[in-house]
Amino acid sequence: MRATRIHLQWSPEFAANRFRTGVSLHSHTLHSRETLDCLGRAARYSSVLRWAIRRAEARYRANYGTDLDLTRGWWTPPLAPLDAYNVESNQIRAFGLSPLVSLTDHDDIEAPMSLQAIDAARTVPVSVEWTVPFRGTFLHLGVHNLPPLRARTIMSRFREFTARPHESELREIFAYIHAHQHTLVVFNHPLWDEMGVGETAHRKAALGLLGSFRDFIHAVELNGLRPWSENRQAIMLAENWSKPVISGGDGSVQKPNATINLTTTGTFSEFVAEIRNGHSTVLLASHYREAHAARITPGRL
Repeated sequence: MRATRIHLQWSPEFAANRFRTGVSLHSHTLHSRETLDCLGRAARYSSVLRWAIRRAEARYRANYGTDLDLTRGWWTPPLAPLDAYNVESNQIRAFGLSPLVSLTDHDDIEAPMSLQAIDAARTVPVSVEWTVPFRGTFLHLGVHNLPPLRARTIMSRFREFTARPHESELREIFAYIHAHQHTLVVFNHPLWDEMGVGETAHRKAALGLLGSFRDFIHAVELNGLRPWSENRQAIMLAENWSKPVISGGDGSVQKPNATINLTTTGTFSEFVAEIRNGHSTVLLASHYREAHAARITPGRL
C-alpha cells in the first residue's frame, strides 16, 4: 500500500523523536546556474521587488540602450559544496536526527563528487537535477544516488540528450537508471511552468512524461520554494498516478530547505528502497510559512 504522510513543524502533535534520520533533497551549490527570470514572476506578488526590478531595468536601459531581459541572465548560488551540506545537516541535527543530504546542482555532479572525498560528508550521494527537454518545454528530474563509478558516463548521456533531444531515446535512458535499484528519480516541481509556455501546455507535457515513463519515476516533489496552491496540485497529481510525495527544498542560499523527509532508515540506499516501495514522510519546516516572494528571492541571505 502506497502512503505519504505530511507533518508540520509548527503542529503541537509533531514529534521528531519517532524518526531516526532526516533527509534533505534538492539543494544547490555554486556549481549551479540559477536563472533570473524567477524574479519577474515573484515581482507580481511583491511591491518592493517590483520597485527594485524597475530601478534595475531603468539603470540597464540608461547604460546599454536596450531593455533588460531577465530570461537571459543567471546567478550562481553562494555556497561551496561543504557549506551547503553543513547548512542542511545542521538543521536536521537540530531536530535530533541523523542527516542524509543529497545536493542536486543543475546538470552538474561536481559538488557531490568532491564531497565524497571528505570524511565528514562521505555519505553524500552523487545526485543531479537533470534538465529534460520535452514536448516544447523542459522538465526537471532529481536523480539521486547515481553509482559513483558510472556517474560521469551517465551525465554525458544526459548532456547528449539535453543538447539533441529525441523522445524515443528517453525510455532507454530511464530504464538504465531504474535498473540501479539504489537510484531514485523524482519529478521536481512538476507543475511549475518555468519556461513560460503557459499552464495548459506545461501541464500537458508533465502528464505526457508521467504517462510515457511512469514506471521509471519514483516520486513527485513537494517543493519548499513553490506556493502551497501549486504544491497541493502536485500532491493530487501524485495521488492520481499512484506515486508517493517526497520533499525537495530547492535551496540555493544560506537558509536550509523548508521541506525534508523523515525516516527510520539509516542509509540513503535504504531510504531509496522505502520511497520506491511507495512510503514517504514529509516535514514542512516552520520557514515554509514565509511569504512566497521572500522564499524565492536570491538575495535572501
